[in-house]
Amino acid sequence: MKGFGNIMKEAQKLQQQMEALQQEVAKKKVDATAGGGMVTVECNGKQELLSIKIDREVINPEDSQMLEDLVLAACNEALRKSKEMVQAEMGKLTAGLKIPGMGM
Repeated sequence: MKGFGNIMKEAQKLQQQMEALQQEVAKKKVDATAGGGMVTVECNGKQELLSIKIDREVINPEDSQMLEDLVLAACNEALRKSKEMVQAEMGKLTAGLKIPGMGM
């Protein structure tokens, strides 16, 4: 059973490293734009939107649908980038292994 004890210690060590990684990526930020930079969205590693910046030129009360589409596109792209960043950081820790229950 000595092998099982070592496995448990390694699992606990990995769990601690993953918790530290989660805290680290939560501080990292990514941004995405839409409409040639007319809308910029910033997101963190916890997939939380942090800010949305909208260029005044794209604000048109007669065409709110275009602005809504740009905001939506920028938000989705920022969230996608955030998830990719987290997966890349996780890959460094786990060497690409998929561990059930240990993901973010």
